[in-house]
Amino acid sequence: MIPPKELLHFLEKENDFVIATHISPDGDALGSSIALSMALESLGKRTIVYDNDPVPEFYKFLPGSERFTNSLSTLNSQLSTLVLLDCNDTERAGIEKLQFTSMAVIDHHETARDFGDIKWIDPKAPATGLMIFYLIKELGATVTKKIAVNLYAAIAIDTGTFRYSNTTPDILRVSAELVEAGADPSYIAENIYETWTDSRFRLLLKALNTLEIYNDIAITHVTLEMFRETGAAIADTETFPGFPRKLRSIKISAFFREIEKNHYKISLRSKGSKINVAKIAEMFEGGGHRNAAGYKIRSDFKTAKEALLKAARETA
Repeated sequence: MIPPKELLHFLEKENDFVIATHISPDGDALGSSIALSMALESLGKRTIVYDNDPVPEFYKFLPGSERFTNSLSTLNSQLSTLVLLDCNDTERAGIEKLQFTSMAVIDHHETARDFGDIKWIDPKAPATGLMIFYLIKELGATVTKKIAVNLYAAIAIDTGTFRYSNTTPDILRVSAELVEAGADPSYIAENIYETWTDSRFRLLLKALNTLEIYNDIAITHVTLEMFRETGAAIADTETFPGFPRKLRSIKISAFFREIEKNHYKISLRSKGSKINVAKIAEMFEGGGHRNAAGYKIRSDFKTAKEALLKAARETA
């Protein structure tokens, strides 16, 4: 994997960067952003790391997680260039109203927007973290222990800790190199998967109790009332879409999260290479990967559910 020369030149030439990623950041978005920030600063650059949402509690173990700001007032667009990670749309990052002098996009999602002066979009890359690893290497920066922890976590999240079909020989070799650089797989896995709060677990129970199965499609949902009853945070639902996929008969899992009355965020997950849920999401102006995608819809739950089932049939 070789980063584009124009991207390398861009990062070498400029000195001030805003590194931003998508709302509701996951481990790949967070780890990639922190790692790139650390690498650029080791080369004498200045960075601001931005996300619209706070870092979820279960990702605060990542070294450098305190670098994130969610205050737009800290972004001086007259002095900074933008590097957008793990998404390719400023609206997805919540910064669509800002103007930057120049912009670069580094992403691995299949759904690509026509945005950015420089684009490195590789849908075949299992994780943005893998792309950042090769970028850091090409820039001549050292992969320190802190960078290694962030990149290993990024890769682990987007490969399902090396369980998904996007786990390649290359990503295993890179992960081994990150372990050699100081990343501790056991420590990272424990923090990601085994530090749930009681409120998060109670919300999962409520979500699983909503399970509906339509042939090979599983649908679960959470409501605003469930959040109030359990005290859980929105970020706590990150892994919820994948649970019904554990059932042998299920090929698509759809998780509906109520944003407000008659407004839902739908997260889609699928198994194997035959079903591309990104195609379903694109029908609702969303996007993502073959096995993980999402979109938003304004309607009541029943109508939203019927629309999903219809779209799934049409793309089958």
